Amino acid sequence: MEQSEVVHIEHHQNKNEVRNVTIVLSVLTIIELVLGFMMMKMEHGGTGRMATKITILVLMLAKAYYIVGYFMHLKHELRNLIMTIVVPLALFVWFITAFLYDGNSFRNLRNNYDPHFKEQSTIKATPKEHKSEEGHGEEKKHTME
Repeated sequence: MEQSEVVHIEHHQNKNEVRNVTIVLSVLTIIELVLGFMMMKMEHGGTGRMATKITILVLMLAKAYYIVGYFMHLKHELRNLIMTIVVPLALFVWFITAFLYDGNSFRNLRNNYDPHFKEQSTIKATPKEHKSEEGHGEEKKHTME
């Protein structure tokens, strides 16, 4: 086999691989969109809605794997190089999750134990009465006399 034939075969295989990955990513995106539109019709707080959210997250992770593996060429790299990217990414995701959980906990504790910081959505507002300018002027006349 000549050098040009080998290059042509490798190019054809790479082209098919990119096409296949693009099709997989497109299908995953369409499934995510369909699930998202279905989720909008579900009741809030239901188990079906939570299951749909978890399914969408799993599909997103699968898409991230394909993008990083094929388009960033990490699928064919050495294990150590992959670990230098995956481990900091996992720590970054863990930090974000931990900080969000801690912030939510602090907000809930603050709302439960300090009435000054009660969220505005839980406080009922009373409508203010609007007085005309004449009413204010008459009150000033009476207070001066």
